Amino acid sequence: MADVLKVIGLMSGTSLDGIDAAILDTDGEAVAVRGPALTVPYDTGTHAMLRAALEAALHTPPGGPVPADIAKAERLLTDAHGAAVLALLENAALKPGDIALIGFHGQTVLHRPSDRRTWQIGDGEALARATGIPVVNEFRKADVAAGGQGAPFVPLYHLVLTGKMGRPIAVVNIGGVANLTYVGAAGELIAFDTGPGNAALDDWALSHTGKPLDSEGKLAASGRVNETVLASMLHHPMFLQPPPKSLDRFDFPMTAVEGLSGPDGAATLTAFTAAAIARANEHLPRAAETLDHLRRRAPQSRADARAARAAYRRGHPRRRCGVAGRFPGGGGFRLSRGAQHQRPAPQPTLDHRRSLSHAGRPASFAASALERQGVTP
Repeated sequence: MADVLKVIGLMSGTSLDGIDAAILDTDGEAVAVRGPALTVPYDTGTHAMLRAALEAALHTPPGGPVPADIAKAERLLTDAHGAAVLALLENAALKPGDIALIGFHGQTVLHRPSDRRTWQIGDGEALARATGIPVVNEFRKADVAAGGQGAPFVPLYHLVLTGKMGRPIAVVNIGGVANLTYVGAAGELIAFDTGPGNAALDDWALSHTGKPLDSEGKLAASGRVNETVLASMLHHPMFLQPPPKSLDRFDFPMTAVEGLSGPDGAATLTAFTAAAIARANEHLPRAAETLDHLRRRAPQSRADARAARAAYRRGHPRRRCGVAGRFPGGGGFRLSRGAQHQRPAPQPTLDHRRSLSHAGRPASFAASALERQGVTP
């Protein structure tokens, strides 16, 4: 049995709302203990700087010099993550030496897997120096270079979290980009981005209210969904593309909603997120049974599990996740140890029969979205 390590995970999502930091005890296959966690919201200045970095990345050619806006944002982002780590250690009454490593995702500023390009800012070496803890980062780059999607990022964690629940089961996450993880009766994994999440709505709210989010959903709740605009947005070719697939924050143009009022635009974008999640059902096996289990979470009999496994294998490829295969050379991460760590960096590997997405909303949300699309058991 592999050693259980105490590690820190760091995440800054596409929604640009802050840093999540958590301590886990894990052997890399299962979570033994979920320890303390904290969220550090971004202040207005940091949020604006990250938005400027996103815009700059759109106009930066591959291999070109890093724009000043992105370099400045990377330094600020790394410093903010270092402060979050130290605050988490203090809250947990732990020292840097108690932690085996930090998993550092950084901030995605560009994601173009069709061009074999993805860009996450964040200086792993600087974070290792600041905290005194080895840092593993650059999770996506090698996979995308090898032809994979590199996203969504945490279906494997969803697989672990749902291990004792009735299957099939789906976990839906509405981050800046929304994504879904489906775990079949025999542990089969399908994971992909479903469409825009809260990023488009946040941008709409910022342009119409001056605030970077629709607080408590009040803007959307006061508007009416424009069904014509919604239908046109649902004709995007991405919805017909089978998994694996992933999205950039700016992949869906918002021109269709430009003529709507602030509340009606917010309501339509909210409905679009839900409808896009419901469209994901088209790529899942045994849709009616999936909905039924999302409602009931009833355990399956062994006979049901065998039947589900056989049906899945007949009709679906083995891998339906956002990673293509083992990384070139067997590795796919960068490990930074800081100045005080001089040992050669190991080359970890991934088992891509599972995948690398975000923590999910309750299953009832996915069930209600499917029901709105007319899917019934």
